[in-house]
Amino acid sequence: MSAAVREPQGPGEGVSAQGPDGAAEPHVARNYAPLEVTIARGEGAWVTDVEGKRYLDLLAAYSAVNFGHRHPALVAALEEQLGRVALTSRAFRSDRLEPFAAALAELCGKDLVLPMNTGAEAVETGIKVARAWGYRVKGVRPDAARIVVAHGNFHGRTTTIVGFSDDESARDDFGPFTPGFDAVPYGDAEAIAAAITDDTVAVLIEPIQGEGGVIIPPDGYLRRIREICTERNVLFVADEIQSGLGRVGETFACDREGVVPDLYLLGKALGGGILPVSAVVGNEDVLGVIRPGEHGSTFGGNPLAAAVGLRAVEMLASGEFQERAKALGEHLRAGLEAFLGHGVTAVRVAGLWAGVDIDPDRGTGREIAERLLDRGVLVKDTHGQTIRIAPPIVVRATELDWALEQLRLVLDR
Repeated sequence: MSAAVREPQGPGEGVSAQGPDGAAEPHVARNYAPLEVTIARGEGAWVTDVEGKRYLDLLAAYSAVNFGHRHPALVAALEEQLGRVALTSRAFRSDRLEPFAAALAELCGKDLVLPMNTGAEAVETGIKVARAWGYRVKGVRPDAARIVVAHGNFHGRTTTIVGFSDDESARDDFGPFTPGFDAVPYGDAEAIAAAITDDTVAVLIEPIQGEGGVIIPPDGYLRRIREICTERNVLFVADEIQSGLGRVGETFACDREGVVPDLYLLGKALGGGILPVSAVVGNEDVLGVIRPGEHGSTFGGNPLAAAVGLRAVEMLASGEFQERAKALGEHLRAGLEAFLGHGVTAVRVAGLWAGVDIDPDRGTGREIAERLLDRGVLVKDTHGQTIRIAPPIVVRATELDWALEQLRLVLDR
């Protein structure tokens, strides 16, 4: 596949569709600072820009494209449903929603599914469910519910969520924020235990912090959280929006420690890289606290999303993608660890997901991402010195090897 990638373009050969202020997208609000590539097509693990140059996608839309771009089975499900009906709203039932919910509930080992659209919506829904459970089941005092979260978290960018983030770029100038959250160091289960009070209703944790740079907690962290939550009558809410659905070589990152949370928050890959699909999944004794009219979404659980989500869940049910991510992840780990001390200061790998800390002497994470872009490889930087690698699970070992060679070349510059 690497032979199909054109040689890096010269300085004057990139995308030139710029506005008078020099911006490539002069009418798009500047809430992102994308790399200088304009993608026009995608297939499998590869994308093509508007000038015909191909790139190996090692980001997969932050794990939304776990199955690869335009996977034929997912496209077929989309096209078949488009020929029938796309949207009804939840004012009526559709014949696609229950099959999707049943399959997802079975995959999670739970009873109920509350469908939404985006990951942030799933988190917001999980917060509402946890608070309602606290008041209606646990007996927490009115308006006193508290939720324990971790420093370094990334659960989305709504005002409630950024209120308990410690990322200044997400928080500054967006207050006042919603109260009711207690932040403790990530990876320290005993700090969670110490933060729990009679008013605590949930512990909301990413089993692996993706946006933070693929930060993997110590062994036993998730098991201890499960024990603490059970002992203290508190819900364990796992944000598996990036880490779940095959990415880490298991169906969920919680599976790495044999742990089952009270609520799964899911998104990204649930829509097959085609549509925004998210969900909160739990048992009747928790998710059943939500009553008609208390929460909803016009598009959440729409027939088109349910048809694509059902196919994605069916693809995961065989375990093929999980096993592939596990095997390719070990291959990727071996390749990345060879760079330790040679332009890379740390490597963290969970399945086919890696955080790579770049030696400042070789450049920033952004600079490395830009150099890799020139060589036909797409990655994304985070927190200054880190690049994240999360290719579609359909990527081949030979393609990973080619990408690693490009990384070697840019580190040796």
